[in-house]
Amino acid sequence: MRDTIFALSSGAPPAGVAVIRISGPGVRFGLETISGSIPPPRQAVLARLRDEQGMELDQGLVLFFPGPRSFTGEDVAEFHIHGGRASVSAVIDLLSRLPGYRLAEPGEYTRRAFENGRMDLTAVEGLSDLIRAETEAQRRQALGQADGRLRDIYDSWAKRITHARAMIEAELDFSDEEDIPGSVAARIWPSMEQLRTELTDHLLQARSGEVVRDGFRVALIGAPNAGKSSLMNALAQRDVAIVSDQPGTTRDIVEVRLDVGGHLVLLQDTAGLRSSDDGIEQEGIRRSLAAANSADLVLELRDSSSLIEQQGANPVIDSPTVVVWTKSDLLEEQPATIEKTDVLVSSLAGSGLDQLIALIGRRLSAIHPANGDNVPTRTRHVQYLRKCEEELSAAISSETLPIELRSEHLRSAAHALGKITGNVDVEDLLGVIFSEFCVGK
Repeated sequence: MRDTIFALSSGAPPAGVAVIRISGPGVRFGLETISGSIPPPRQAVLARLRDEQGMELDQGLVLFFPGPRSFTGEDVAEFHIHGGRASVSAVIDLLSRLPGYRLAEPGEYTRRAFENGRMDLTAVEGLSDLIRAETEAQRRQALGQADGRLRDIYDSWAKRITHARAMIEAELDFSDEEDIPGSVAARIWPSMEQLRTELTDHLLQARSGEVVRDGFRVALIGAPNAGKSSLMNALAQRDVAIVSDQPGTTRDIVEVRLDVGGHLVLLQDTAGLRSSDDGIEQEGIRRSLAAANSADLVLELRDSSSLIEQQGANPVIDSPTVVVWTKSDLLEEQPATIEKTDVLVSSLAGSGLDQLIALIGRRLSAIHPANGDNVPTRTRHVQYLRKCEEELSAAISSETLPIELRSEHLRSAAHALGKITGNVDVEDLLGVIFSEFCVGK
């Protein structure tokens, strides 16, 4: 029989209220021992919590969720007590002394929910993302995934593939029966073509899910003293990077997280690009170029007060680049050298910053449309979806192959979809996925 697990599921004390959750076969025994009785299912009951000798530990609300209609699929109970360190410690210590009880490991409640069929693997990952969500877009995408929207898409595709395989099996096994259609290809391959198109369109949105989950990377590059650190501090509205007139002050990547229109933006300040004999500065410049080439958007900063044309001075960057002219507060009028596609800002006066943020927001929206929440969010999703697409293509295009081999390609395609939701052969993934959770979830 499984252990009964317990953990503090709310924030660390001190707090107004602390929630201690228990799950497993010993829940009813624990409730009777600590609160004296088992409350009606899903009803909060005020009770005095006592230890084995009858000493009162605290007074709080007790809830009971009998399995399988609970988060984990097992019997679950919660104690809502005062959030002081002493109160929490007293109840936790008592639970640790009960037979068959032990402290939960990170993610163990959610893992039990998965193993008991309460959640699929995409919902588990969505819940993990929901816990860490910082922006509105992350919250919306993670909530949809935790609610099973990705699972519903992949399960519907798997059912269509299973139906196609069933039609093939029927033709192979019962070809002499009058009610079995004589031409499988005429019935199933057009539908498989349609499925492949849907899958391909779905894969094209993978970058959208990645940007929402991991952030939109914006790198600031330019010559020393072009105003990169000042602009970062102005956009972050706090002192993040050191600002100095001495060239070469920034030597490593400095990153700040911004919320731009409900999306996470990772803004990176980099070392100034110039020729240098300093080994440390050379390493900083190398990292600057690496950050720029992996960014979703590069802001190339130029000092507008010097009017020195720097075009071509910097190495070629593969990422989309926008020229940003800084220190506009030192200008009496806008120079003619500044093009319409460029942005003119002053970190000191704050002018042009709204225009720059709007530009970043437009670039973000181009990658992640407003209706693009039900999309792949992780590398493993993309890997298995591509495997499914490959197997579908092999089944559809291999017209000269025996029908049995084409059916095997369809089986492999369905197997790849099952790996995403956790229906088949994912034991090696579970430790990695559930390690991302905190204790108590």
